Amino acid sequence: MINNFFNYPVANIYSKPSSNSEVISQILYGEKFKIIIKKKGWYKIKTNYDNYIGFIKKKKFNQRFKPTNKIHKLKSKIYKKKSNQFISTNNFLYFASGVSFKKRHKNYIEFEKNKWIKISDTKKINHYENNFIKIFKLFLGSKYLWGGKTSIGIDCSALVQIYFYYNRIFFPRDTKDQIKFCTKKSKKKLNKGDIIFWKGHVGICIDQSKLIHAYGPKKKVLVMPTNFTIKLIEKTAKLLVKKISNIEKY
Repeated sequence: MINNFFNYPVANIYSKPSSNSEVISQILYGEKFKIIIKKKGWYKIKTNYDNYIGFIKKKKFNQRFKPTNKIHKLKSKIYKKKSNQFISTNNFLYFASGVSFKKRHKNYIEFEKNKWIKISDTKKINHYENNFIKIFKLFLGSKYLWGGKTSIGIDCSALVQIYFYYNRIFFPRDTKDQIKFCTKKSKKKLNKGDIIFWKGHVGICIDQSKLIHAYGPKKKVLVMPTNFTIKLIEKTAKLLVKKISNIEKY
């Protein structure tokens, strides 16, 4: 199977080759993937980063791509250059997307033919961001979206995974796989960086008393008191905490 690189800002990954099927994840600009099966108007793909399998709409993709930078802001406006002026478009690249630095002019870099972003929106591809709270808080107020991975909409497991994806460290996409992958914390006392798992949900402690999560019932990413949240999920969803791990283990 030939490597392909996704060269659009973001697209849905579907469970079946139909736009009416469930959106199970998304793919971001610069992500590497392989095509498993070609169907009429669709590709069944496997992503290189987390081995995620699903269907995307058939388009023309890059087969040669070497990222030099990555988006460090929540989203980065795409500009067109005309008569030495940079004109904003309605399009963005999203956090953690990898881009290839073609050339620089003033404070902008060209990543495709006449597609430019501000260099201040990026970091080098090998940049490591160890402040996980800084990354999670970027998404505060973002809409909750099942299968989403960007500021347009994001789900609970993607909010955890996006920190690892930015740093190009493997971490599973779905909560059920994250629970299996993560080791159980031995100490019961909650601390900064603890990952709390329920069946089908996950949140991250930002200190000893508060957590951040993409919470479906509130329809957004928000900070809530940890113990209150545990009791609320038990009461409303009849779910108990399944496992507690810590983000610094990975």
